[in-house]
Amino acid sequence: MTFLANTPKASGALRYTLLINAAPQSSQGAKTALRFAESLLQMGHNIERLFFYGDGVLNASSLSVMPQDEINIPAAWHALIEANGLSSVVCVSSAIRRGIVDTAEAQRHELYAASCYTSSEIGGLGQLIEALSNSDRMLSFG
Repeated sequence: MTFLANTPKASGALRYTLLINAAPQSSQGAKTALRFAESLLQMGHNIERLFFYGDGVLNASSLSVMPQDEINIPAAWHALIEANGLSSVVCVSSAIRRGIVDTAEAQRHELYAASCYTSSEIGGLGQLIEALSNSDRMLSFG
């Protein structure tokens, strides 16, 4: 986990950007990031943006199926993003390499279907930089 700090706002509520690099199946990083995001929102903080990068883009896959006794982390991310109206971006170059595409990318690459949850958008690193400029804190998981 990496931490970057700017000057906090007087109100006490901070704006966070979370960079998720961990795949949902391979480590605790994705689950830890999910629980941290839930805690931030419960504490009244704001999430400027979730940015999924590298293997972390697999957290946006709508095609993930987990055993019944395990949490479906991608589905949990989708529910959290939808319920809280969060900005969620999946790195385009990381996503395409791993078969995560939205409708536009599926059409562009002549694929049969999209595999990215509609709660996330496919985007670039510029959106991460933009979020960082509007955030008080940035944490990286994975």
